[in-house]
Amino acid sequence: MEHIPALEQLRAAVGVIERYCAYTPQVGIILGSGMGALTDAITDRQVISYADIPHFPVSTVSGHAGALVMGSLAGRYVAILQGRAHYYEGYSMQQITLPVRVLRLLGVHTLIVTNAAGALNSAFAPGDLMVIRDHINLVGMAGANPLRGPNLDELGPRFPDMSHAYDPDLCTLARNVAQKRAIPLHEGVYVCVAGPSFETPAEVRFLRLIGGDAVGMSTAPEVTVARHAGMRVLGVSGISNVAIDQPASERVTSHDEVLEAAKIIVPRLTELIRGVLGELPLP
Repeated sequence: MEHIPALEQLRAAVGVIERYCAYTPQVGIILGSGMGALTDAITDRQVISYADIPHFPVSTVSGHAGALVMGSLAGRYVAILQGRAHYYEGYSMQQITLPVRVLRLLGVHTLIVTNAAGALNSAFAPGDLMVIRDHINLVGMAGANPLRGPNLDELGPRFPDMSHAYDPDLCTLARNVAQKRAIPLHEGVYVCVAGPSFETPAEVRFLRLIGGDAVGMSTAPEVTVARHAGMRVLGVSGISNVAIDQPASERVTSHDEVLEAAKIIVPRLTELIRGVLGELPLP
C-alpha cells in the first residue's frame, strides 16, 4: 500500500532547503509545462535542483526544469517549483505531492498552481488563461487519491473539505488584476486525467458533457494535498491547445504544441501572478 510520506522524509527535505535560504517563503508557486521562464522575474534567487533535495521526485518531461527557485517576486518571498513530476511518469500520488507538503512545512500558506491544459470550452483559444473555479479529479475519484493510506494528523484531517478547493477570494483577486491590466482571463472547471496519452474525441466530448472547460494531467492531486494542509489555493490554466472532439479532424495534438503555446502564455501569466502577489493580503 502507498502511504503518506513520513514526517522524517518531509523534514529531511525541509532541512536541506533551509540551508539555502534564510527567510520564510510566504507563497508557493507550481509551474506547468514550458512555464519555467516565469522565474526570470525573481530577484535574490536561490536555485536548488530537485536531485539535491531528499525524497523529491524528479521530472522526466521536456519543459519541466526540475528545480526549486526561491527569492523575491512583487514584494513577496516565494518558493517556486519549476516543473513537476506526474503520475504518468510512474511515481505514486504520494510522491508527486510531496513537494507541496514540503512547501507547507517551510511556512507557505498560499499556493498558486499553474498548468498547461487543453481547451474543452469552444470559447477558449491557445494562449488564453483560465482561472480554475473548481476541478473534477477523475483519477482521484477512481481511487488514486494522494490522501489514500494512514492519515498523519500533523499534516491535516482524515476527511478534508473540498467544497472550496480554489479560494473564492483569490479567484476574485485574479479576475480584478486581469481586468485592471487588460489580461484576457477566462474562468472554468479543470478536469484531471492520468495521461500520458491525449484524449480521444469521444473522451473529449464526455469531459465537456460533465462540465469541464479544460483538461490536463496534473494539479488536482497537488490541490487536494494543499487543502488537506490548510493552504489557500489559486489555480490558473494556460490553454495550450484545443482538444480534438471529432475523429475526422486532420489536426493532431502534440507536446511540442503545448510548449509552443507557452511562449504566448508565459508573459500573460507572469503579469497576472505579479499583480496578484502585489495585492495579496497576507495573514
